[in-house]
Amino acid sequence: MTDTSGLLGAAEIRRLASALGLRPTKKLGQNFVHDANTVRRIVERSGVGPDEPVLEVGPGLGSLTLGLLDAGARVAAVEIDPVLAARLPRTVAEHLPAAASRLTVLERDALRLRADELPAPPTSLVANLPYNVAVPVVLHLLAELPSLRRALVMVQTEVAERMAAEPGGRVYGVPSVKIAWYGTARKVAAVPRSVFWPVPNVDSALVAFERTAPPADADRDAVFALVDAAFAQRRKTLRAALASWAGSADRAATLLSLAGVDPSARGERLSVEAFAAVARTATRV
Repeated sequence: MTDTSGLLGAAEIRRLASALGLRPTKKLGQNFVHDANTVRRIVERSGVGPDEPVLEVGPGLGSLTLGLLDAGARVAAVEIDPVLAARLPRTVAEHLPAAASRLTVLERDALRLRADELPAPPTSLVANLPYNVAVPVVLHLLAELPSLRRALVMVQTEVAERMAAEPGGRVYGVPSVKIAWYGTARKVAAVPRSVFWPVPNVDSALVAFERTAPPADADRDAVFALVDAAFAQRRKTLRAALASWAGSADRAATLLSLAGVDPSARGERLSVEAFAAVARTATRV
C-alpha cells in the first residue's frame, strides 16, 4: 500500500525493491528509510524551504527525496547505483507528479561530484549517508560547494559522535577537526534501527551542520596535513608526533611553543584554531 501523503511506506519500499530485483548491499551502505514520520521529522529539522536548492546524496528508493520535494525544495539527487538512479524520476512522477520538474538526478559517485555538474549551487545538504564513506563525502562536498550553508546528515552513531566531538573528548580526532574547519557540527537526534529496511546492525543519528568562517590567515591543506600528522600517532605528545612533519622533534617543539601550544600536549587537546596557529607559525619560522 502506498502512503497517502505521497511518501513511501514499508510495503511500498519492499514492492519497489522487488520490482527492481534489488538486494541491498553493505558495500553501498544500502539501508532504506521506510517510515514516513521519520522522513517528515528529518525534513522539518533540516529547515529546508520552498524553492531552496538542496543536495541529496544516496537517495536510494526515494523516501527522503519525496519528503524534500513535498517541502517545496528543488532537489539534486546524487546516486551511485545506476538502477536506483534510473528509477527515482519515475517514483517521484508516480507519488508527487507536481514536483517532478524540481528533481534532478545525477548518476555519480558523490566523492567525485563537481560543482559545475549541479543545476544550481545548493544551500543545504540533506542525506542518509553510507556509513563507510560518510565523513569523506561530507568533507568533499563542503570543500567543493562553498554555497552549502547547512547540512543535516544521517550517519552511524559512532561517526556522528566523531563528527561533532569537541577538543578533549574521547572520540575527538581527524574528522572532528576537519569538519570544524568548515563550521559547527552537532549530534541532534538518534534514529532507531526499526525505521530502516533492511534493519542495520548499527545505530544511527542525525548530525546538523552550520557553516562558519574558517580560521583566518591559514591554508586549509597545510592545516589538514598537520592534523593528519598529529593524529597518526595519537598516544604520542605533539612534540614527538610532529617530528617528521616539522623536520625534527626540536623544531616541532619550537613551532608549538611559538604558536602558544604546549609541546607535551596531545593532538586531541587542540581546537582547529590551535592547529591553524601552528600551521601559520610554520610558514613564518
